Amino acid sequence: MSRSRYKTLVDTYAADIRTGRLAPGTRLPTHRQLATQEGLALVTASRVYAELEAMGLVSGETGRGTFVRETSLSPGQGIDQKDVAVGMIDLNFNYPSLPGQTQLLRTALRQLALSGDLEALLRYQPHAGRAHERASVARHLLSRGVSVDAEQVLLVNGAQQGLAVTLMALLKPGDVIAADALTYSGFKVLAEALHLEVVAIPVNEQGPDLAALEKLCRSRSVRAVYSMPTLHNPLGWVMPIEQREELAAIARRHDLTLIEDAAYAFLVEDPPRPLIDLAPGRTVYVSGLSKNIATGLRVGFIAAPAAHVPALERVIRATTWNTPGLMTAIVCGWLDDGTVIELEAQKRHDAQARQALAAELLKGLPCVAHPNSYFLWLPLPEDVRADQIVVELMQKQISVTTAEPFAVSAHVPHAIRLALGSVEMDVLRQALTTVRQVIAAYL
Repeated sequence: MSRSRYKTLVDTYAADIRTGRLAPGTRLPTHRQLATQEGLALVTASRVYAELEAMGLVSGETGRGTFVRETSLSPGQGIDQKDVAVGMIDLNFNYPSLPGQTQLLRTALRQLALSGDLEALLRYQPHAGRAHERASVARHLLSRGVSVDAEQVLLVNGAQQGLAVTLMALLKPGDVIAADALTYSGFKVLAEALHLEVVAIPVNEQGPDLAALEKLCRSRSVRAVYSMPTLHNPLGWVMPIEQREELAAIARRHDLTLIEDAAYAFLVEDPPRPLIDLAPGRTVYVSGLSKNIATGLRVGFIAAPAAHVPALERVIRATTWNTPGLMTAIVCGWLDDGTVIELEAQKRHDAQARQALAAELLKGLPCVAHPNSYFLWLPLPEDVRADQIVVELMQKQISVTTAEPFAVSAHVPHAIRLALGSVEMDVLRQALTTVRQVIAAYL
């Protein structure tokens, strides 16, 4: 087939999709059918679909076929915050806030203005944070079952930067890191930017398939495992102690670094021991204060084996130099006076109320969630496409997320994630009622 004819076929399909002649969700001919229809070699037909997929116009789904994508959605299908328009009900991101938090900030700023330490906050801070602030975080971590020395704690600009620092310090481009087949979208973005190869660990509603991880480690040079054992995002599981112990044992057998993301761990009461307690010499624990305090206070922390601290500190120096002293002074004051512990308790109660509301309004749908979490996972029936649901909800001024941003395997399930923590309860009730109605129309 000549290049001009091949390109013409790609252009024809692209035009038909963009103009709506081929509607979103349309199943296209199989590769073999296209080859027969157009008189092409099978490899050329596959190339046509590959180019359309690269353009974001179609998606190939293992075992189901090739489908026209909804082009009004961004490639991330709603995961980027800039896509949430004014007036849109945001069930996409979680930024939970409680009454009175603004007054807490006013009070903290007044107290800081009267302190004798203001001049120090105008200067560069130590790369890993000031010693007394690292000690404050270490004391806070002890309440989560994480026992580390203050010298093992590094302050960063939020948990996302903590993940970035960890990956940059401990891995290099081309390294293989294993992660759950559905995992935190921000990790995916980082791994891609740093040119790491992410291999998927199969999952179910209870946790990762560790037998599959063991097999994977025998066939590939896996360097690290990224895990969210305490309140997984997006599936909401809390990994039981037996699985944590087995994951730690696999890490020892195959010399793996464990990266433990604990961003939502504060929402779980009496969780099992963290990975860093089970494998202290090979686990890097990353968390932050965006969810339990406020997203605008970009303070996070890393707890790491002492041997890793110099490399982590060098990356902080090379990227942001230090976390702003004003932010860390406010946050560590709240850690020391018990404010953070109180906010965490209130937000657990708030999340429980929101999950109870979701369970009531979505009863009968196969929701996957932890009773204390600010999000839930909603698998869709086999013949219902997630992008169609997302578009219908956008037309009704509700923004949600599909599975695509969370999937690291070739198979992307048709499901949506609902963030419950960013709107008032009456608005959440209205939005969840609409979600139910839209999905019910397909059943």
